[in-house]
This record gives sequence, C-alpha cells and structure tokens, in this order.
Amino acid sequence: MSASLALDALTTIFPGAPAPALDGVSLGVDAGECLAILGPSGSGKSTVLRAIAGLDAPTSGRILVDGADVAGVAPERRGMAMVFQRPLLFPHLSVLDNVAFAATVAGQPKREARADARQFLELVQLEGFGERPVTALSGGQEQRVALARALAARPRVLLLDEPFSALDPELRTDMHGLLAQIRRQLNPTIVMVTHDRDEAAVVADRVALLSLGRLLQHDTVERLYTRPVSLEVARLMGGRIELAGEVRDGVHHSALGAIAAAEGETWAEGPGVLVVRHEAVHVSTLAVAVPEGMAAVEVVVADRRARGPRAELTLACDETLIEAEVPASRPIVVGQRATAHIPRSACTVVPIA
Repeated sequence: MSASLALDALTTIFPGAPAPALDGVSLGVDAGECLAILGPSGSGKSTVLRAIAGLDAPTSGRILVDGADVAGVAPERRGMAMVFQRPLLFPHLSVLDNVAFAATVAGQPKREARADARQFLELVQLEGFGERPVTALSGGQEQRVALARALAARPRVLLLDEPFSALDPELRTDMHGLLAQIRRQLNPTIVMVTHDRDEAAVVADRVALLSLGRLLQHDTVERLYTRPVSLEVARLMGGRIELAGEVRDGVHHSALGAIAAAEGETWAEGPGVLVVRHEAVHVSTLAVAVPEGMAAVEVVVADRRARGPRAELTLACDETLIEAEVPASRPIVVGQRATAHIPRSACTVVPIA
C-alpha cells in the first residue's frame, strides 16, 4: 500500500482564468510518507489532489507513481483512493457493504469481500458496526467508514481532502490518533489537503505550502515554522515578529538591537528581515542572568490578551513592538517592565522583498 509520488512542473490553467490554478508545482513524496498540502483558500490545494487522483487533467507536467507517469491514466487504474470532507457513503448499503463495495464491484465474491472489509472496520475501531445502516452513524463514525472503504481498496496512494474539517475539535483529535495508528500498521503513502496549520503539524512528515498556485516551500513542519524561506511563508505559518535590518559579520542589526546567528548557521550579508516565532520568546520579570544562546531585550508590556490557557503579550522596545505568549496564570500586567529573551536558534533572516 505504499508508493512514491512525484509531481514534475505540474501546471493547471482553467479556461478564462486570469492566472494558473497551479504554476509549475514540483515535489516528491517518499513511499510511506504523509504529506500535508497546506495553504489558504484558492491556493490550489484541492486542484493538486484532484490532478493526482485523475479527476482533473493538468495542462502540463507529470505525475509519477513509483517513477511511472500516470497523468494520462484513468482514475480507476491509478491505484488511488480518496476520502472527501463529506463521507459520501451509499445510504442503501450497510456499513460492511460500503467498505466492501470496491472489492464487490471488482468481481470478488461477496462473502470474501465482506470478510476482507471486516478487518478494515476493526482497524478504524468499528468492529461490530458492519450490519448497521450508515444512516444510523454519527459524523465521526461515517468518516471512519469512508476511511475504511478507501483502505480496503489497498491504494498505492491514499488521498485525503480535508476529511476531518467538518468534525468538532474532540472528534478531529480522535481521527488524528486513528490516522497515526493506521500509519503504524499499514504504512500507506498519504497526501492530505488541509487549511489548518495545527492539523498539518500533527499528522504530516512534511508540508507543501501553496499560495496562488505556487509552491512556496516544501519542508518539515519544524523548518516551515522556524526557517521560512520568505516573509510570505512566515506569515502564512502564523509568524508575528518581523524586524527589518541588516546583517553584518553574521549579526543582524535592527531597532531591537544586535542578534547573532546561532552556531552553525550563516546569514547572507546585507539587508534582511529577522523573523522569530512569538512562541519562542521568553518573558522574565525578574533580574536574571541571560541564558546561553539567548539575546536579551528590555521591554515594557504594552498589551495583554487572554487566549484561554495562554495570554498573548505585546512588548514594546522604544517604538518597536514584538509579540510573545505566556501561561494565562503568569501575573504580567500592562505597563510592567520585563526582559524578553530570544533564543538565537529560533531566529532566521529572510531577504527583503
């Protein structure tokens, strides 16, 4: 159930559209890897998935599965299975016959198809649900059946088009755990579309970030957060701290002061924007020694906003503002003086556009 997947200069231009829906997207997915395709609405996420599945024909480019181009192959012959946001189950069939549908249509005897389907119902933790009508299921159970049906087809690549976005947060967490279990047991190759950064971080090995049909960065989740290649990437990943300045001798100079690159990292000399995740900023209201590997900046708390168990702070250093997060229980108030400790390992510099 695992195959490598590669997109080579995939381009899709819809008639009458002012710009390509996909503009030369190239990336690779190793066998057994989970790739999340992330981006805002209209970025081309679903267009990529539909091209891989064969539901839409790209204008140009190649789709390689284990090295063979499948761009001209019919959808049913590509070895793909797709789970959509809505389960799209057959209401006139039982749960078991929904899962066994692909095998039955392919000519497998019904008894064998049902026996095979039962193991996939067990895999998605719906053992004993086989005889129920799908109309008696909850939304989360319906999506588990849809996932079992896709897996029962033993696809070379499993495609997921925002399959958990309609579920409430608790059910989504359960489905993320189920997907992790399926990966441990079956090791499928997965391509999943999502608009949720947190979901991508939980389920994926690597993330392809799209915007307006262009691939901005294809990398691990950690590097997308901490080593964005551009300000656009940093902003799409929720970054809030941008400090324009200049790199001289490996040190970035800005209104916040001088911050050196972490050991082993090199920043290009000249103008650049220092970006750092607000979650990485430590706020201290006590006089403490600066920890090794940190830059220290004296600040005043300009604003505090409650965010459930966390509190967001805006910190002012003269006219420069930076963001930070602290536990909501921290007794830090507006107007209080503090020190912001910024880990050098959390900093990177991107070119000024």
